[in-house]
Amino acid sequence: MTDFSNVKRPQNASAVLITADGKLFWGRGIGAQTDAIGEICFNTSMSGYQEILTDPSYAGQIITFTFPHIGNVGTNDEDIETDKPVARGLIIREDITTPSNWRSNAHFNDWLIKHNIVGIAGLDTRALTIHIRDNGAPNGIIAHSADGEFDLNDLYKKAKSWAGLAGADLAKDVTCSDTYEWTQTVWTIEDGYSELGNALHHVVAIDYGAKQNILRCLASAGCKVTVVPASTPASEILKHNPDGIFLSNGPGDPAATGEYAIPVVKDLLEAGKPIFGICLGHQILALALGGKTQKMHLGHRGANHPVKDLLTGKVEITSQNHGFEVIAESLPDNVDVTHISLFDGTNEGLKVKDKPVFSVQYHPEASPGPQDSHYLFKRFVSYIEDAA
Repeated sequence: MTDFSNVKRPQNASAVLITADGKLFWGRGIGAQTDAIGEICFNTSMSGYQEILTDPSYAGQIITFTFPHIGNVGTNDEDIETDKPVARGLIIREDITTPSNWRSNAHFNDWLIKHNIVGIAGLDTRALTIHIRDNGAPNGIIAHSADGEFDLNDLYKKAKSWAGLAGADLAKDVTCSDTYEWTQTVWTIEDGYSELGNALHHVVAIDYGAKQNILRCLASAGCKVTVVPASTPASEILKHNPDGIFLSNGPGDPAATGEYAIPVVKDLLEAGKPIFGICLGHQILALALGGKTQKMHLGHRGANHPVKDLLTGKVEITSQNHGFEVIAESLPDNVDVTHISLFDGTNEGLKVKDKPVFSVQYHPEASPGPQDSHYLFKRFVSYIEDAA
């Protein structure tokens, strides 16, 4: 067992990061003065730190930002994906940048403190990223204390004892508690967020940890959205008489969430309604169709991931956040692979041959392309119209 008893704290260090595989990094504390345990991953996005930290898919994770200038646009009340951030913590190279953006209404550090998110700055994020790349995403712990006093061995013990994300059903922690209606449409520079007028279609979204901008994209496509908790039975979903069903993104192990989600999706497939899944919803759909999933060595996290649409031959620049993948070879004969990652060839999409059912692993509501993947919402609506 690694022993940190004789490790000396550098002068002015007010935070420490310790991984379960024995790596120790000193730095300067940012955000809340507390500690947090999670899976340490890295995200290569050059913007969108506020959206990333509020994405429910990051539940249970500590995010290393490879882009050095974090905080440069401050924070606001619009660039959020859920009302309560669920990421465990963050790691950055430089001190938080002074905000310089007309939309900013709070300093990033103040926002972190408000939401009780702990972070560490000033460590070598390149070295940490290389360690994650070569060894996989480790479990770890961040601790921040103004006086710089830490029990390193106790922190290491906590990091070692954390069970990790494999086998974890985190959707139950981030799903909504009650059914609600969603009609807010996507943000524009002229009007900000608007409300859907006359809805053309009705979609029920199963909330495994839904990003709000996905719901906005559905509304902007003309759909009134009824959002239901992750464990809602198929019979309750069908009572809403939806034109289509959406399976949302979310965190954790799809096989664990699938214990209750797979039977529901199987019943919905039998009902014949158009179905569209994203991220965890893609994985749950694959499992319901008879496929398998597995934890990835690294996962995909960033806004620069090239994905090829095998149906059109086009390449999309996509935003992604997932640590599990659908095993393409496990899919049954009536399911086609529609998209693949050009980074590592992993599955990024599927379509059922004889049903109006499809899904993608990446996030088409995000805008790295900036709108390379928005056609998927139009495709879903076209399936709904064809089924009418």
